[in-house]
Amino acid sequence: MTAPVFNPLLAPSPLPYGLPDYAAIEPGHYLPAFERAFAEHRAEIDAITANPDAPTFENTLEPLERSGALLDAVSRAFYTVNSAHATAEIQEIDEQLAPLMSAHSDAIELDAALYARIGSVRDRLDELDLTAEQRRLVERRHTEMTRAGAALDDTAKERLTELNARLSTLTTRFEKNLLADTNDLAVVFDSAEELEGLAPGELSAAAEAARERGLDGRYAVTLTLFTGHPHLSSLVRRDARERILAASRARASRGNANDSSEVVREIVRLRAERAALLGYPSHAAYVTSDETAGSPEAVRALLRRLAGPAARNAQREKAALQRIVDETEPEPFPLAAHDWAFYTEKVRQAEYDIDTAALRPWFEAERVLRDGVFHAAQELYGLDFRERADLPSYHPDVRAFEVLDSDGTPLGLYLLDLYTRDTKRGGAWMNSLVAQSALRGTKPVVVNNLNVVKPAAGEPTLLTLDNVTTLFHEFGHALHGLFARVTYPHFAGTAVHRDFVEFPSQVNEMWILWPEVLANYAVHHETGEPLPADVVERLRASETFNQGFETSEYLAAAWLDQAWHALSPSEAAAVTDVAAFEAAALADIGLDEPTVPTRYSSTYFQHIFAGGYSAGYYSYIWAEVLDADTVEWFRENGGLSRAGGDRFRARLLGVGGAKDPLEAYRDFRGRDAEIAPLLKRRGLDA
Repeated sequence: MTAPVFNPLLAPSPLPYGLPDYAAIEPGHYLPAFERAFAEHRAEIDAITANPDAPTFENTLEPLERSGALLDAVSRAFYTVNSAHATAEIQEIDEQLAPLMSAHSDAIELDAALYARIGSVRDRLDELDLTAEQRRLVERRHTEMTRAGAALDDTAKERLTELNARLSTLTTRFEKNLLADTNDLAVVFDSAEELEGLAPGELSAAAEAARERGLDGRYAVTLTLFTGHPHLSSLVRRDARERILAASRARASRGNANDSSEVVREIVRLRAERAALLGYPSHAAYVTSDETAGSPEAVRALLRRLAGPAARNAQREKAALQRIVDETEPEPFPLAAHDWAFYTEKVRQAEYDIDTAALRPWFEAERVLRDGVFHAAQELYGLDFRERADLPSYHPDVRAFEVLDSDGTPLGLYLLDLYTRDTKRGGAWMNSLVAQSALRGTKPVVVNNLNVVKPAAGEPTLLTLDNVTTLFHEFGHALHGLFARVTYPHFAGTAVHRDFVEFPSQVNEMWILWPEVLANYAVHHETGEPLPADVVERLRASETFNQGFETSEYLAAAWLDQAWHALSPSEAAAVTDVAAFEAAALADIGLDEPTVPTRYSSTYFQHIFAGGYSAGYYSYIWAEVLDADTVEWFRENGGLSRAGGDRFRARLLGVGGAKDPLEAYRDFRGRDAEIAPLLKRRGLDA
């Protein structure tokens, strides 16, 4: 008799904090582990619903929170790899898994007996002696099952299950198409002269990217997730800039096998139908009804309030750029989208004497991480970070750090996956490999992913100011995941409303230019000289510079998301041309300036068509209202101090989803957030 093959995903991890043992996990282990996990979770739910005793918190909600632990562990292990190291084998598993995950989720969320038991407990809440977290768990579980469709009749549930299964397949296809087309559209140059303006490290990275594609002696510029590209600000040759931007904007819309135009249309149609089935006029209404915004009307009102001033600022910026072109170019030309970043840098240098590309020697990645990001966390919260080179991960580039609290107590693990690669999706993100829960006895393991271009061996990784901002931002999410101390896994870490989740991460960006932090990490990697004080002052003075462009491109994407998801089923069915719909939506809000393209166009808008931000991309600006107001609080209350950090941690980061987020904000701030600091920050207060 053949002995069963050992599957490391089905046994407790031997590694600290339950970190998945990726050294032992092979792709072939995932699907069998999911099959076992689905069955185990189903049996746990059946045991709850078969209980003949009257429903109580102890015999319904608590076992529900204990259930699915294996599925949770297997899912987190797989989906971390699926986003960060999606080999062809992993992508194939993902395609097989998508409908299975959807079906299993629906089977639990639509379980009538489970819903009835939770409803019974909810109806008697005031009679029960529950903690605040327990009460919130009952309310949230009931609300989420209601929103999932648990109250529908069997016919409606059947159609809902079909819609969810198809949508899971479509979103998986969208992500696969985008990754493939992004790799296919890497822009190849024959000589270094064509890339005049790039720093030596950037040029070596392009040479290495070409070599990996079998193009020795040439240069490949890989694309970022968003429309623009960091190289556009420094490439001298206009044709090189034009090629890169054109490739970026063409992704998944070229009529080839990776074209996602029809995928987008079908996703929108099915989401609209699902919303109607659940009793909502649109997918946007469905999503926002359970966010802090409350309604799509509130979202659109904010976006319209900001769009007009942003567009006017962008026009003023465009005029200044055109003057530079007219005054400096031997043969002036009308400014185009691929010119904006390049001439913006010229204006920045003329008005503020700042060359952002020239700042990179002061932003060496290791120093930014240890003496910037970690240092700010040490000063604010008393944390200590110890690298664990002994811990394996899913890719050699991933680094692990054990995080200790101010009293030396182990807090969790922080993993950093810094570099871009063809198997990693674009953008930057945080996710949890293990979620904290007192009930389950687990401590958090969080991962930050970025897409920094890796230099050739032996050369330092020099970050742009945008890279530095992204690292601080994503680490803000990591802190949220590390700090939340809850009993129930449903509320762990960043499990909060979507339009609140970006708030802690945006707050963490404030420390980038904070004097004590900046002085600690912004040191020239060769000479050891600090970033000159006059440069620092000019950086601070230029914080509202180019905000017309940056705010407009973001608002355009947020509005596009709302436009797609505000459609009724009949309106969605009537859309036949993705590009035409996009153009009409941007014209409606006055953000159709050709030189300021939307940050994401539909066919590569991963956040909303393959991520968790459908009808929720507005969340960044919504959360920035809270963020800007919080920065004011820190300025008024001692800045980088343990007292301020401990208050922010205890009253906001530490509560996870166990408290209403706006209540938590009022507890921290003493009042509701005010919009004035945001308007000032973005130059929209004039």
